[in-house]
Amino acid sequence: MDYNFPFKIDKKINKTANIDYDSHIKQLIELILFTAPGERVNRPTFGSGLNQMIFAPNSDEIATATQFLIHGALQQWLGDLIKVESIIVKNDDSKLNVTIQYITKTSQQRHVSEFTRDIQ
Repeated sequence: MDYNFPFKIDKKINKTANIDYDSHIKQLIELILFTAPGERVNRPTFGSGLNQMIFAPNSDEIATATQFLIHGALQQWLGDLIKVESIIVKNDDSKLNVTIQYITKTSQQRHVSEFTRDIQ
């Protein structure tokens, strides 16, 4: 069991809320995806800068560059926990969709997670 993110108290047991390991990994991926480099004081390179891509022109080149950007960030920060197999980035009108297929190294299980961010 791992801590839930964002940190919260489970009101049923009045203790720190926990989640299973696979859900924790998914939360870590989401945290990296939607944190801008420079946003964390003590970790200036943490994050992927994906939020900035929401406003970039929609093209195959931008999608490919974004995939490499995300892959590099995940490899740097979660390379000891997961092996990224594929990343698909789609910029649909007012939404940014990212689908990541990865293998959790401890269990060797394949996961596919989709993350969506609305432009607000």
